[in-house]
Amino acid sequence: MDAKVAATLEEEWDAEADVVVLGAGAAGCAAAIEAHDADARVIVLEKLPHGKEGGNTRVSGGAWFHNRDPQRAAVYLRSLCAGYPLPEPVVRTWAEETALNTQWMQERVGARVAAVSAAIGDGGDSEIPPEFPELDGSDAYGGYRAVNGQMGNAVLAETLLQAVKTRGIEVRSETPARSLVQDRDTGAVLGVVATEPSGHTLRVRAARGVVLATGGFEANAEMARDYLRLPDTLTWGNPAATGDGHKMAQKAGADLWHMDNMMTIEGLRVPGFSSGFYTRFSFAQGFIFVGLDGRRCINELPQAGHGQARIHGGYEHVPSRRLHVVFDEATRVAGPISPRREMLPVGWNLLVEGYDWSADNSVEIEKGWIHKAETIGELANKLDVDPAVLTATVRRYNADCEQGEDTQFGRPHRTLVPLRTPPYYGFTSAPMVGWSNGGPRRNENCQVLDPYGEVIKGLFAAGSVSSTYSWCKDGGMHIADALAFGRVAGRAAAR
Repeated sequence: MDAKVAATLEEEWDAEADVVVLGAGAAGCAAAIEAHDADARVIVLEKLPHGKEGGNTRVSGGAWFHNRDPQRAAVYLRSLCAGYPLPEPVVRTWAEETALNTQWMQERVGARVAAVSAAIGDGGDSEIPPEFPELDGSDAYGGYRAVNGQMGNAVLAETLLQAVKTRGIEVRSETPARSLVQDRDTGAVLGVVATEPSGHTLRVRAARGVVLATGGFEANAEMARDYLRLPDTLTWGNPAATGDGHKMAQKAGADLWHMDNMMTIEGLRVPGFSSGFYTRFSFAQGFIFVGLDGRRCINELPQAGHGQARIHGGYEHVPSRRLHVVFDEATRVAGPISPRREMLPVGWNLLVEGYDWSADNSVEIEKGWIHKAETIGELANKLDVDPAVLTATVRRYNADCEQGEDTQFGRPHRTLVPLRTPPYYGFTSAPMVGWSNGGPRRNENCQVLDPYGEVIKGLFAAGSVSSTYSWCKDGGMHIADALAFGRVAGRAAAR
């Protein structure tokens, strides 16, 4: 169906609302709640079936950062942009609205909100510090807030969905939107064409506006190659984040912003799972990263935020390349290399697919997900690298550990743990995308803009489909952005 369809007769629509929201994650739920509370009739169309809805919000930590001071938070956001500035009205709205997230969750959603303890990271009971303390404005960062102070376990997603349900807002699951309907003459968005679970076409009129809250494009291999420059796509979260909203917005005439920005983490691809496993060496630090040539290629533990690390005086995406991870028996038995539910209950494979990593990694080694070898040379053959090169790489790293100085990449001396206890283990890690950040360009009212800066009437965007962040972002900022601009989009659409 052509995007610019003149649909003005009542009989051409199968359903009607004032505001149609596409997606039931944090941004979509916030938009639906805010539009409903502004006396608008709302319909939410969700791509995934009941129980899996909620996008990456369902499998995230579900926490938002505490904004201590909107003025200083605006300074922090400008600093985080790191040379990729945002429009000032967007910066100001972000700073003001993220400061209202906790109050909104308490008063409008009815949630009990509490601080998240830093115990999840260092065994203490203090608040989580900023990830970029050296940047101006970081004093505005006040740690995490979450429903019941609880990270993960889909608590935020279920709380928001319950608030939507309590209001009687209609949510149609397994009903992905396929295209926007526009006025032939003005280009104004009039409604949505979707597909019902039966396969039949559903046309929904939006009398006031459509809110895109469809998530990112990280699970779309072609878009990940084109925009993120990642030839080997691996996603951590929602495998349905395939850029549907991006495509609809582009067809409707939208401009795009910061499409190359993302958050990547180390991840392991395994057979039978569409998403990857997050690998995190929390219990022992006897491991190294080597390139496909078998040579150590990076400081494995740089000062890093959610997707960027400070390298050579600037901020770069980390990780940004496919590499091999090598560790020894001492590290293997120290604890799971992918967080278990009691440690950090996040991720698609854990929360949706129900796979909990074994406590000592033995099950995954038995499955063949991790290579095992008695010598470094034997492991090199399994990783398809030159045994002499990998053996020399490990020998040099171990020597640096003995001297207490990483002569190659400056890894902190306290983290230099040698690889001396056979057997040895390894796997290949692709840059695993937590979420993409770019999407249709929008203004401070979440109105989608065309390449000339003109508003596409009736079209709004919030959440990962059009994240605010042009470069760096701190912990809890994605959820904060989704809640804040979800509310803005809902109010604007309802008007």
